Amino acid sequence: MHRTTHIRLMANYNQWMNNTLFTASQGLSHEQLTTNQGAFFGSILGTLNHIAVGDTIWLKRFAGHTAKHPESQVFHTLPSPSKLNQFLFNTLPELSGYRSMLDAQIIRWVEAISDGDLDETVVYANMKGVIAHKNFFALLMHFFNHQTHHRGQVSTLLSQNGVDFGDTDLVLLIPDDIEC
Repeated sequence: MHRTTHIRLMANYNQWMNNTLFTASQGLSHEQLTTNQGAFFGSILGTLNHIAVGDTIWLKRFAGHTAKHPESQVFHTLPSPSKLNQFLFNTLPELSGYRSMLDAQIIRWVEAISDGDLDETVVYANMKGVIAHKNFFALLMHFFNHQTHHRGQVSTLLSQNGVDFGDTDLVLLIPDDIEC
């Protein structure tokens, strides 16, 4: 599988899993969504907000790197979170709308990324202002892995609230490799 094919697969997996977990969360009360259950970001809503915050921060960094791709320029208009535990939205419907917009933009953006783009170095400042020079493909893998990691936490929190969200494995989206 080519690297560009893989990042497109990851973007589609990201959208599918976010839709799955947001849909599964809709039946919970605001109290269930916001009760601190001992997760790193406390609650279901806190963890879902953290994923959106992390994505927003990275997409804004990537927008400068992929400036030649018009699809990435919308990332400049996203909010600028100042903390990793910041609540961008206090209700699930508001956060869900933002999440859907982000996921659609991510899919459009990765469709424009070429294999050559993936070999480039991204220069960015972290939240403390420290400058880093990192490989773009490796950062994209971190971007998608970070989402998967925290969605795993959300799935545990949903399970603790009695919510069955179904299968979550990436393998469900990997096409069969059939030779004719």
